[in-house]
Amino acid sequence: MRYLHLLRLGAAGASALLLSAAAHGQDATVPVPSQEALAARLADMKAQLAEQRRLLDMLRGTLQAQQRRIDVLQGGAPMSNDWLGEQRGLGLQEGPLQQAAPDSGAPVAAPAAASAPTVPPSTPGPVVVGRPPGRDSRPPEVAPIFEQPGVLTPRGKFVLEPSAQFGYSSSNRVALVGYTIIPALLIGLIDVREVKRNTFTAALTGRTGITNRFEVEARIPYVYRSDATVSRELFTGTAVERVFDTSGKRLGDVELAARYQLNDGGADKSYYVAGLRFKSRTGRDPFSVVTDCVRRCVGENATGTGLPLDLPTGSGFYSLQPSLTWLFPSDPAVFFGSISYLHSFKRHDVSRLLRDGLREPLGTVEPGKIFGVNFGIGLALNEKGSLSLGYDHSTIGRTRQNGTVVPGAVRTQLGTLLMGYSYRLARDRTLNISVGAGLTRDTPDVSLSVRLPMTF
Repeated sequence: MRYLHLLRLGAAGASALLLSAAAHGQDATVPVPSQEALAARLADMKAQLAEQRRLLDMLRGTLQAQQRRIDVLQGGAPMSNDWLGEQRGLGLQEGPLQQAAPDSGAPVAAPAAASAPTVPPSTPGPVVVGRPPGRDSRPPEVAPIFEQPGVLTPRGKFVLEPSAQFGYSSSNRVALVGYTIIPALLIGLIDVREVKRNTFTAALTGRTGITNRFEVEARIPYVYRSDATVSRELFTGTAVERVFDTSGKRLGDVELAARYQLNDGGADKSYYVAGLRFKSRTGRDPFSVVTDCVRRCVGENATGTGLPLDLPTGSGFYSLQPSLTWLFPSDPAVFFGSISYLHSFKRHDVSRLLRDGLREPLGTVEPGKIFGVNFGIGLALNEKGSLSLGYDHSTIGRTRQNGTVVPGAVRTQLGTLLMGYSYRLARDRTLNISVGAGLTRDTPDVSLSVRLPMTF
């Protein structure tokens, strides 16, 4: 208040000087002073005005410093996002803002701006010079490393995403047929198999936003597979290794998916996205390819390698997979993860195709259920690039045939360590690259995927 009083005194003094000069100029009875006296008086008035201006500038700087200190001291008062959103876009006012922050107990004054235009006195209340920006309720974007995306497509937008994925795996299997005389000596046959598997999948995915919280997606894959099996066949007693090559290429299983954002989320608040994916069996299933067996692939009449002559490109079962994805932004990182459950519907009257057009009846086949969980962290490197690290784990149950567990079927654990990088090529195009390394024996050794989503 002391600074405001000095400011008013300075302004009043300057006004008095100007009025005095005007009065002397209009009084005709006063003798006209000489030119030297007028020049001296004018110089003196200019010096006084300069001193008053310096004093006003000093007082204005002091007031601004005091206002900054008050703002810092009031920073501990809780302010809701709604109140802050209302204050954005408010122009210069006639006086201090009369709207107080919630729970602060006192009004907040707007800082003075030297270059801001003066508001006419007749203008009541605040002058709105812009619209407060709406709060973005969409989750933050991260480099995708899992199958399901975390950020939903905005309403009215369409995303076309071509992608390519390559996977390689190798496994060894040793089968012992015989009996043991002593622990170090086996009498019988040994079957050693080494399988090298390469899988390449090219897919075209399209998704669109029905609302800002709901999107639908369709994915059409094309699969090429090749296997190389090095083995010494059972029941032959040969010591010569044999290489068995097979491959398959065809349309894969078409997928349909829908995702819905359950909440708004925000800074230090989690986002939750629920998803449901349906997988068809448009690809060539394992029961329609020819198996290298003359009669049956089990029992005493087994002949041949027992391997398929052509590789399937689909699972052969309809599947439904619900999932729940969460994202938690904590600047400068974003934590994310999901849980899912894949249910494959059983098939009845299934038979396997053998050589010479023979069929081996299998009855009712029900694949094992798959429970999956993954988690990761995303880091923004700059305004265009981001890096993600994560881990994906799936537990596959045992397959059942005619209501009983298939002999030799075991629960399988798949663990993959993933790293992904995303770079924004343009406003509507982004390049996503991810690589995965298998951590368990049954997981593919390495997988590499490239995606190029384009927004229209």
